[in-house]
Amino acid sequence: MINRISLSLVLILTLFLGSVVTPAWAQEPAPPAASAPAEAGAIDFAAWEAEASRAENIIAAGTASTAFLANLRNTLVAWRARFLEGQGANATRIATIQAQLTALGPPPAEGESEPAAIAERRAQLATQLAEAQVPRVTATEAFNRANGLIGEIDAILAARQARALLERDPAPVNPLHWGTALAALGDVVMDLDREIEAKIATQRRADQSPWDRLPFAGLLGLVGLGLLTRSRYFVGRWTERVQMRLGARRGRIALAFLVSLLQVLLPMVGLILFGVAVATVDVLGASGIALLGSGIGVFAAIFAALWLAGRLFPVNEESPGALGAALELRPALRRAVVTIGVFLGLGGFAETLSTLDAVPLEARGIFVLPVYLGLAWGFYRLAALIRRVRRAELAARGSEAEEPSGDTGFAGRSIAIIGQLLRLVAVAGPLLAAAGYLNLTEAIMTPTAMTLGLIGLLLALQGPIRDLYALISGKSYDEAAQALLPVLLNLLLILSALPVVALIWGMRPEQLGEVYERLSAGFTLGDTRITPGIVLAVILVFTIGLFATRMMQGALRSTILPRTKMDVGARNAVSSGVGYVGIALAAVIAITTAGIDLTALGVVLGALSVGIGFGLQNVVSNFVSGIILLIERPISEGDWIEVGPTMGIVKAISVRSTTIETFDKTDVIVPNTDLIAGTVTNWTRGNTIGRAVVLVGVAYGNDTRRVQEILLEIARGHPDVAKYPEPGVDFLGFGADSLDFRVRMILRDINKLVAVKTEVHHQIAERFKEEGIEIPFAQRDIWLRNPEALRPPSEALPQAAAPQKDEPA
Repeated sequence: MINRISLSLVLILTLFLGSVVTPAWAQEPAPPAASAPAEAGAIDFAAWEAEASRAENIIAAGTASTAFLANLRNTLVAWRARFLEGQGANATRIATIQAQLTALGPPPAEGESEPAAIAERRAQLATQLAEAQVPRVTATEAFNRANGLIGEIDAILAARQARALLERDPAPVNPLHWGTALAALGDVVMDLDREIEAKIATQRRADQSPWDRLPFAGLLGLVGLGLLTRSRYFVGRWTERVQMRLGARRGRIALAFLVSLLQVLLPMVGLILFGVAVATVDVLGASGIALLGSGIGVFAAIFAALWLAGRLFPVNEESPGALGAALELRPALRRAVVTIGVFLGLGGFAETLSTLDAVPLEARGIFVLPVYLGLAWGFYRLAALIRRVRRAELAARGSEAEEPSGDTGFAGRSIAIIGQLLRLVAVAGPLLAAAGYLNLTEAIMTPTAMTLGLIGLLLALQGPIRDLYALISGKSYDEAAQALLPVLLNLLLILSALPVVALIWGMRPEQLGEVYERLSAGFTLGDTRITPGIVLAVILVFTIGLFATRMMQGALRSTILPRTKMDVGARNAVSSGVGYVGIALAAVIAITTAGIDLTALGVVLGALSVGIGFGLQNVVSNFVSGIILLIERPISEGDWIEVGPTMGIVKAISVRSTTIETFDKTDVIVPNTDLIAGTVTNWTRGNTIGRAVVLVGVAYGNDTRRVQEILLEIARGHPDVAKYPEPGVDFLGFGADSLDFRVRMILRDINKLVAVKTEVHHQIAERFKEEGIEIPFAQRDIWLRNPEALRPPSEALPQAAAPQKDEPA
């Protein structure tokens, strides 16, 4: 519901704001439409030839008006649509004849012959095929011709639009034109007065009086005035009350957003009632009605800007708003947004005023230049505030030079770019207007303001979409902000707004329709035309096949396979195999259902397979190894295996890798190729019986036979050690520091290996202590080759300096 309301609001704002701005170049009224081709029946190519020749002559002359060319273009578009449909004529008949030719076998090579009956039949079928393909070939040729004529008309219209943008009006900064503008305002007031008097006089001659309808018009005006002045206040109070009552519950933001829409809708209703009241009195002429419509557009733009500013930068500190703006910056941001809305509406009023008959060309620039200066101030002020918000965001992250990462970083950089563009428009727009390029100024500044409004609307919709997702999914708002689905919905909104942006920036509806037609026409792959409808059909059929495959896998896992004698690994292998086969079948069925010939993709896939074979050989090798693991099942989920330095429990086996959970609770991803090509120790494959080995050493001098008896008693007495085969004790030999023994025990459950060895070690230590058997530790004797080197220097020097007895003193 929120998406429909938001899209409706986009269209409403676009219509109101679009009606505010009158194009600088007026187009001539469209002439009566040329006769379009008939809706049903075969294509009348004779009528098309006449229409195409007429269009070529008009294009060659280059004198037709813009409106006439637009009408001619619509006629050609209608013809082109029929030709596109005609390209599929006799498709079933052509396929049947081609199948018959295939059944006859390949034609004989040069110099060879075939039976006369087959040759005659082949010639007949070839003739029938050529005749069946005539409508298709003719429609294709006509389609290309119509497409070319449409392209020529588009080029002419684009050139005229470019010339209109570059037209230069009298410069508004020239003081000689200021008096003319003031005089024009007086003339407009006099024209309005004459129109009102003429209307009243006409009604009096018809024995009617406008004052008879004044009470009803006054009532409508009072209701409209009340909605204009008080509705925003009451709706704002209602919105705050809704937020306070719901507190932090899910759905609060979406409901408050829906209620706040009344701040735009109710004033719009008031404006409409006010306009109906004026129309009821019926005293305004053409100029008065035009100015009244522009005035309504001014207020519509103001109310839309007020609502958007409140949603983007709320007063409440608990509401985050858009751009992450701090609370102290929000009032200035709201004023900047409202300023842009006010001058956008005034721009439409000024353009309407300048198109009146009483206003000369020299006065137009003087009327619109102040409006563009106001817009420029709003753009520049908004850009400066965006820069402050951006700096505050970077400072909060710890460094102004550090760029944020992720989605926030992308959004921040995008907003920074928008701020730079706003500064550029704020400087260039008034300069162009002052120089007299009013059409170019309008084509730059007005779409910029409207695009800002559309961007603001998309930003305002992000919070309600996340809140609705949190309400539906049961997650918190913060969790919904990190989810993928709200991001996809926002992306869908952005994509749906692109046509509106194109129309705002001057793209003609015909050009937008041309883009849609080209997308609808698709492209040709072999003998098959790929269109968006075919792509959607492929996606839909594949999704249905994928869903059916998942349902089948779920039924196998929960109902069928548990009733068999297969182990868990075999069940997973069967379920995975069904999944791969189902996905492959779903893809093939989806492609063939859409009418795509798989043979047309054979060459492309064959060429890609070479590159895939070289670039993804490791991936393919792991994939094949995964298939082998699932078929042969040398390991299964839950097995205790050892692969190189990795030992742990198998948690999952996929087509590319196997996940092993080590005993320190870390997951190790092992490529399947290592499990197939390397050495794998499976401790629990088939059964859980395994052997435990304990090594122990005793000091020299102990009774070795007594030690062996003690170790056997300990091994035989443990409850997890199997009685048969019985445990054994080996006297390994004479070590450097001890007499070495080895205890061999067969365990009923190898998964208890560590616990059994720990308990055996405890019992050995306890029994050896009771028996007085010493467990030695390593001992080493140190021999010093020069012991005198360890004497202190103070003792060594006097002896060396003492005189010998036989030497004289």
